[in-house]
Amino acid sequence: MSEQASYPGFTDSVTVPMPTAYGDFSMTVFTDPADGKEHIYLVMGQPSLDAAPVIRIHSECATGDLFASSRCDCGEQLDSSLRIISDAGCGVLIYLRQEGRGIGLRNKLRAYQLQDQGLDTIDANLHLGLPIDSRRYDIAAQVLKALNISKLRLLTNNPEKIKSLQALGLVVSRLPIEAGYQQHNLNYMKAKQTRMGHLVNL
Repeated sequence: MSEQASYPGFTDSVTVPMPTAYGDFSMTVFTDPADGKEHIYLVMGQPSLDAAPVIRIHSECATGDLFASSRCDCGEQLDSSLRIISDAGCGVLIYLRQEGRGIGLRNKLRAYQLQDQGLDTIDANLHLGLPIDSRRYDIAAQVLKALNISKLRLLTNNPEKIKSLQALGLVVSRLPIEAGYQQHNLNYMKAKQTRMGHLVNL
């Protein structure tokens, strides 16, 4: 039986059982009161009973998650995360609707056009007058606290995500997630490694 959170700020949340190819989860959709965006979290088992459950905080990527784009590693990371949680027997995947590191799908495609002209993912955003990364993780921290999770093993290669959650009062250790590296996204991955400090082995 999966746990369900009842965080006071998520008064409009809806939770249903969600059988998947990775096993049986519960799925909750809720609205962030700060900006009105709908987010999702999937729970397997009883992660609050685990000393440090496996957690993935995954930012939406329509191109990678839905259409298996080879321009990034997002779809493969989502797939791997669900498999790792399933293998562990419990855990949480929080799916945040902050496409393109927070710039939105249209702007992400505009950045792709610039990348095709030779800019990397960082300089493309800057050329468009957009932030390199405007994602926020406070809403994910609220979900975890609602699920009575204060200590976790986070599936991530992004040290800034760890720092953000630690600053929000969570005790976080890292589980590496190595997936999706290939020819089409090699320059993208190199930029994340060298310019954003992502902990990847290329």
